Amino acid sequence: MTYLKDKVAIVTGGTRGIGRAIVLELVQNGAKVVFTYLKSDESAGIVLDEVKELNGEAEAIKADARDLSDAKRVVEETINKFSKLDILVNNAGILKDKALMMMEPAEWQEVIDTNLTGYFNMAKACIVTMMKQRSGNIVNISSVAGIVGMPRQINYSSAKAGIIGLTKSLAKEVASYNIRVNAIAPGYVESDMTKDLKGKEDLVKRIPLSRFAKPDEVAKVVLFLVTNKSDYITGQVIKVDGGLAI
Repeated sequence: MTYLKDKVAIVTGGTRGIGRAIVLELVQNGAKVVFTYLKSDESAGIVLDEVKELNGEAEAIKADARDLSDAKRVVEETINKFSKLDILVNNAGILKDKALMMMEPAEWQEVIDTNLTGYFNMAKACIVTMMKQRSGNIVNISSVAGIVGMPRQINYSSAKAGIIGLTKSLAKEVASYNIRVNAIAPGYVESDMTKDLKGKEDLVKRIPLSRFAKPDEVAKVVLFLVTNKSDYITGQVIKVDGGLAI
């Protein structure tokens, strides 16, 4: 498939789970992809090998989205490498779950800085380029936790709700430049973060489709939002949650 032929994308947090699935989905559909990671060089190398097996093209950049200068560096290196930038997928995020009464201020701040400020930093780093070329596409990975709230996730739910506000506001701000901004709100997804989740069976019972999502099911919605098949969609939040938040 070549839905994204000649397109260049940045995906933050691209070495595992949803991020890895997004990288591979975009590559399979013809995009050149730059993905960021924070810790594991080995994991980044594995994803690059997977991209090669698909006869695709990708670059891995070690960067911290919490740092605006790092975000700007990622964009600069992407444009230096591929001469353009069409797509940003903000995905990088962390969990520091704890009841509010037990949560330390640092645990609140680290999640807000990564899951919300990191999205701001990357969007800010990309937006002038997209405005100058009068085209662009941003997809922010939020969560149903940002829609309905989750206990013991005050920091995470707050950040993910903030992403929804960021998405809607920015969509209005840049629509006249032919830039679309949307969000996806996954429910529970099969990943390293959820494989040892306590009470998983009880959680599944709350999901009408009776299972967790697979990462590639989220990635396929990202693909839809960054192609011309969704040209008249902006400022939206699409839930990919098996009915959890109905």
